[in-house]
Amino acid sequence: MATQIFVNLPVKDLNKSVEFFTQLGYTFNAQFTNEQATCMIISDTIYVMLLVEPFFQTFSTKEIADATKVVEAIICLSAESREAVDEILNKALAAGAIAPKDKVDYGWMYSCSFQDIDGHLWEYAWMDPNGMPQHQ
Repeated sequence: MATQIFVNLPVKDLNKSVEFFTQLGYTFNAQFTNEQATCMIISDTIYVMLLVEPFFQTFSTKEIADATKVVEAIICLSAESREAVDEILNKALAAGAIAPKDKVDYGWMYSCSFQDIDGHLWEYAWMDPNGMPQHQ
C-alpha cells in the first residue's frame, strides 16, 4: 500500500472553507465529514483534513498559530502545466485568496503562491525535470 499523507489544518468556519476549496475544484469525502471536520481529497494518496479550531486544539497542547500573522507551513502541490498553475491561482483569487507574492518563473520551474481564507500558505508548481540546471 502506498504511503498516504493527511495534512491537518485548523479553520475558523468549516462551511466557508469547504466553499472556498470547492471553487478550486476539490471534493470531499462525506464519510469523514461532520460539523467539526472534513476530508478534502487532493489525490489518491494526499488528503487535507480541515478541522474547526476547537476540534483541532484537541490534538495538541500547543497554541494554534494565527496563519494570517505567522508562517506555520507552506503546502506545495505539483501542477501538470504552467497553465494549470495560472488556473488554480485564478480560481483561488476569485474565491477570496490573497497572492502574497508574484509568480516565480525560472523557465524549467513555474510556481504561484496564495493564502487561503484562513491564511494558510499554498504553492502550486510545474517543473520540467529535463530543464533543471545541473549541479556539480
